[in-house]
Amino acid sequence: MPKIVDRELYRKELLNKSFELFAEKGYSSVTMREIALGIGVSTGTLYHYFPSKESLFEQLIEYLSYEDTKEEALAEFGNPPTLGEKIDKLMEYLCKKEDYMLKDMLITFDFCKHKTRKEIENNQALQQAGKRYKEAVFCYLGIADPAVAVFIINYIDGLVARRFYQGESISFSEQSTLLKEMLLAYLEKKQGQI
Repeated sequence: MPKIVDRELYRKELLNKSFELFAEKGYSSVTMREIALGIGVSTGTLYHYFPSKESLFEQLIEYLSYEDTKEEALAEFGNPPTLGEKIDKLMEYLCKKEDYMLKDMLITFDFCKHKTRKEIENNQALQQAGKRYKEAVFCYLGIADPAVAVFIINYIDGLVARRFYQGESISFSEQSTLLKEMLLAYLEKKQGQI
């Protein structure tokens, strides 16, 4: 009897394995043949699921952003009653996921470095991932201004990048407290103006 394969589950398994390989070698430096060898499949199998390395990367970015922002993932934050406590939970979670976030960021930078600004702006996978993260922050924190969600994402990306080359001298907890204080003061001031 032939083996029944859940194609979608298998595709996700290939994407997960590819993430670690891209993180280790970089997007630019690895070929489809090396990816297939590294994740233990034939090149034909890899091309069956992903017609090109770019397609593999784009599907990976879409998959990761979906997994990171689905309800089950966000449930790990809990539902604290105040915005300050929600920011604390978000930052605690990000602190635990810092290595993963850094790998994701470095892979994405490597992918983008050989693209024009226009190609990056028109890349549906990158834009969809950015939209998912913005909506997740916006919804979780319950902030009415989408620009504030973008600010938080920018702040977090900058924090992860700085910690990459500054290390522990940049304190996650200190930055979390500062972000919380800034946001609460900004939102309070903005609400007072309404």
